[in-house]
Amino acid sequence: MEINGDRLWRRLMHMAEIGAIAGNGVNRQALSSEEIASWHLMIRWAQASDLHPCTDAFGNLFIVLAGRDRLAPPLLLGSHLDSQPTGGRFDGVYGVLAALEVLVRLREAGYEPACDVVAVAWMNEEGSRFAPGMMGSAGFAGARSLNTIRSCRDAEGISVGQALDALHAATGLPTYACMSPPAAYLEAHIEQATQLEQAQSVIGVVRGIQGKYTWQVTLNGEGGHAGTVPMPVRRDALAAFTRIAQALYQQVGGTEAAALFTIGWLTVVPNAPSVIPHRVQFRIDLRHPDAQVLQRLAIRCEAIISQQAAPCDVQLEGLSAALPNAFDPGLQTAIAEAAIARGYPAMPVLSAAGHDARYLAAICPSAMIFIPCREGISHEPTEWAEPAHVSAGGQVLMDVTLQWLMKR
Repeated sequence: MEINGDRLWRRLMHMAEIGAIAGNGVNRQALSSEEIASWHLMIRWAQASDLHPCTDAFGNLFIVLAGRDRLAPPLLLGSHLDSQPTGGRFDGVYGVLAALEVLVRLREAGYEPACDVVAVAWMNEEGSRFAPGMMGSAGFAGARSLNTIRSCRDAEGISVGQALDALHAATGLPTYACMSPPAAYLEAHIEQATQLEQAQSVIGVVRGIQGKYTWQVTLNGEGGHAGTVPMPVRRDALAAFTRIAQALYQQVGGTEAAALFTIGWLTVVPNAPSVIPHRVQFRIDLRHPDAQVLQRLAIRCEAIISQQAAPCDVQLEGLSAALPNAFDPGLQTAIAEAAIARGYPAMPVLSAAGHDARYLAAICPSAMIFIPCREGISHEPTEWAEPAHVSAGGQVLMDVTLQWLMKR
């Protein structure tokens, strides 16, 4: 069964108009008006093909192709619709629209699956507006409670709970009574690295995802006039931050070849030119493919922060602690075989970026299909995937889905 690659591409470009920014990028952050608009578009496409849009308390969007046995655990296919503030046109949304294309083609062919087949868009994968990311998949998988998720707030003080209530009011979708855990999960995604491009491969068979720790750090000092408070008595929160950042980059980011260390978010209060900063908040992103090394580096991070904060007070909040995970061997084999059968060069890869499949892998057989992205650029307006590769990944997703369904 062939997918309609032209339709998939057109829908990707159409979706990119929602939240479009300069340079062909996208700003469609979680639970924003732009993401609500993307839901309305998904709902319209689903209903046009006699598919059934639903949601859940976590703000996940489900597009359902009903199976013969509605009580059987479903097969889930998907990714996310939200983006970074300066995101591209493919990250996340490609996996959602590839999943929708699979369902549309199954419906057009009159195929009735044994169980529900569901295209899902997980809530807040990116974590740009609300931290941490992957809230929807974590909640669905039981890794985070609904109350914990609803209590998180963005920089404007809006809670996830308030934003979820607005989303549900705007869309009015019924709740999907998904049999949990699902039977399996598949996610198509751009690679966000250069392994496939360098090897001239079209399909990446993802072995797993490297581990990730994230923290939010708050340094509280004391404000004062920049021209009157002597240097020796200052409790300058930004000065404390610079000491901590330098030590972290040297002693964590520069010690292990495979370690990836980032400080990507920083706020300074009051952020005025002649006032000593009395509070600084920043977030740390630490990744490594080896669990033991990751945990050792995490301990080192926390120790450095505590040691270098004085004379300021410090609050350290762990946002996430995800160890490396491996994907289902049987699904990996099915992806590789489907690629070979279609004549697509394929290779095994490890995902350096985090994905919702991390949480699904804890509750059901899960796997990911990667396609190349130009120069590995992602989370930027210049993010790009070739139309032929977009179609190839969608076709492999279709082939693996059909193979899986025929065994039910």
